[in-house]
Amino acid sequence: MITDIVFDPIFHKKTERIAIQCNYNAAINKIIKTIPGARWSQTNNCWHIPLNEAVYKAAVSLLQPHGSIDIKLLSAYLHKRKKIQDGQVKEKSAALTKKQAAVYLKVSTHNLAQVACMIDTLTLKAYSEKTKTTYRNELMQLLRVIGSKKAETLTADELRRYMLYAIEKEGINEFTANSRLNALKFYYEKVLGREKMFIEIPRPKKPMNLPKVLGERELGRLFTALQNKKHKAILFTAYSAGLRVSEVVNLKIEHIDSDRMQIFIDNAKGKKDRYVMLSPVLLDILRSYIAEIKPKPLMYLFEGDQPGNRYHTRTAQKIFQMAKEKAGIKKEVSFHTLRHSFATHLLEKGIDIKYIQELLGHFSIKTTTRYLHVKKEQLVNIVSPLDDLWEKGLKDV
Repeated sequence: MITDIVFDPIFHKKTERIAIQCNYNAAINKIIKTIPGARWSQTNNCWHIPLNEAVYKAAVSLLQPHGSIDIKLLSAYLHKRKKIQDGQVKEKSAALTKKQAAVYLKVSTHNLAQVACMIDTLTLKAYSEKTKTTYRNELMQLLRVIGSKKAETLTADELRRYMLYAIEKEGINEFTANSRLNALKFYYEKVLGREKMFIEIPRPKKPMNLPKVLGERELGRLFTALQNKKHKAILFTAYSAGLRVSEVVNLKIEHIDSDRMQIFIDNAKGKKDRYVMLSPVLLDILRSYIAEIKPKPLMYLFEGDQPGNRYHTRTAQKIFQMAKEKAGIKKEVSFHTLRHSFATHLLEKGIDIKYIQELLGHFSIKTTTRYLHVKKEQLVNIVSPLDDLWEKGLKDV
């Protein structure tokens, strides 16, 4: 008996899979169980197998004698995914998230070509890989909503209505709304050459979130919480010069200049090089770490399991969280808090904010002035009205 069998792309635990859809047939079920990686999904009420060429071929070979295999949905998904991936930097993992895949499947082939055009323009303008990914993802959200309508035909009024929809119906926050406007503005004005068509679309006001800072005692507990010298050196390096986690893991041995007592930060955020101070204490810590670490780093100051490969940013962030928990710090802080603490502590020591701007690599002084709001010295010198009342007799109440 010939059975219709449909191969459908689905996601299970955020992993791409091929769902095998067909009417119940005991013989076919028995065959499916022999396919490598086959699993039953109670939620989707179907069998599913890994989405890769070897397993796909094995499944087709085993099932073809018993049914007619329909791969139209699977082919459409793979075709659209390839269109996107051909116009972007390859992801480290071949698997897409369920959310990304849902977007791919709803975007027309014509509009996928528009995404590729935008990626090409970003590449020609030497934008960073992070910006390419962000702009691609934000544009894809619009393309998902408009379906088969051609992106280049949208008017300013239609885009305004779309942004209202994204804020009111999808519930995107102020930061995402601004990021999406940046991506759409780039596509319509830089790729399509439209003239300032976003001038009438207001931008949501971003909330002013003050940097979270650790005190000196908290930092002391944080640094002494870890025994591993490499882990300690990573945290000390970040705090000593106010470095981003990406800047720490990208440091090369040659960037540590002990003669001039400087650290060279190569091609940091905004493609901007800079020099920062090399603390004598940090230099001793790094020398002690290098003397004991095995195998010795070949290129990067902090390398992963494979010599010559830099440490992963996520691993460095996990080290911070581990130290925070061991130190008993309850504040909601992250690796980036070391950078915030560095800047705030320099301000409290009376260092001119313009020097701090240079050390942090900020393009605008406005970014650096956020630290003025958390400067402890200014707060402790202001007497609360409650203290005055207390001194005038409230304490006797």
